[in-house]
Amino acid sequence: MRAILAIFLVALMVTAISTPRLLHFANRLRFLDTPDERKLHANPIPLLGGIAIVLGALLAMLGAVFIAYGYLPRPVIGVLLASSVVALVGLVDDRLGLPAWAKLAGQFCGFIILAYFGIRVQLPIPEPLNYAITLLWLAGISNAINFMDNMDGLSAGISAVAASFILLLGTINEQFLVAALAAAILGACLGFLRYNFKPARIHMGDAGALFLGFLLAVLGIQLRFPENSNFVTWMVPVLVLGLPIFDMTLVVFSRLRRGVSPNTPGKDHTSHRLVYLGLSQREAVLSLYLIGGVLGMIAVFVTQATIPEGYFLGAWVLLMALYAIWQLDYRLVSVKLPGD
Repeated sequence: MRAILAIFLVALMVTAISTPRLLHFANRLRFLDTPDERKLHANPIPLLGGIAIVLGALLAMLGAVFIAYGYLPRPVIGVLLASSVVALVGLVDDRLGLPAWAKLAGQFCGFIILAYFGIRVQLPIPEPLNYAITLLWLAGISNAINFMDNMDGLSAGISAVAASFILLLGTINEQFLVAALAAAILGACLGFLRYNFKPARIHMGDAGALFLGFLLAVLGIQLRFPENSNFVTWMVPVLVLGLPIFDMTLVVFSRLRRGVSPNTPGKDHTSHRLVYLGLSQREAVLSLYLIGGVLGMIAVFVTQATIPEGYFLGAWVLLMALYAIWQLDYRLVSVKLPGD
């Protein structure tokens, strides 16, 4: 437990110390997130915050694992290499603006690296399906966290909530590497939130959002629950990361229904819709933190649930999600959402 706490504190301090320096560096380089009609900020904001998150998380993880083992275990090397590739592609996108296929190609490279190091979904199904589910999960969660980077403090906060529950689950099940990386993500996100919560002084950009999403997806794959059946515990990472999954589903469904490309940026995410319904931006973000926490608590219960209990809860969450999509999309039918 002391090692986990040390990882958290190192990630927190490295990110908190490096973020203001990267903020000034981004200003000098004119590496800025410029405002437009699809963004909420009115002035250019530095866009290198993701590098602070990467530095905090990776340095804390590298130091702790090397001290604990005296070397880097093979799975850790795979995770570090794959997540670094994804972060680098995100950084290039922040600077140059890449097409969607190029970012997906970066995520595919990350998947290939993980597969080479033996990291994949391990369900009792044919291996090709396990690899296909792994790729879909990695790309889906990476882009879902990136989708949520649409309001000050949202993506970092939701990632912190998810990482805290993965940390708890990894600790309970004595998975040191999972808990250690979750602690590093949690510390890095909290260190960054000091500068990113509204009014944000710096943004994480795709470098940070894709990095966080990719790592959280990997941790979801690596969680193990030996005291319960895979037939029910597969829902645990889906619930922990349920809010980003919900937001992406809502946005894609709504845009397709309105005849808008899912890749079109817009102010039609869950957070924006809560603001349209009367919440302030801070209230919307904090409300989503709370919902992420509720889903995390349900996930913890599912780890100990019987199969009927687990599927009852899963069905209830699904029904609530469908009702929320109906409310957030069709209740706003009279509102001209950006992108229409």
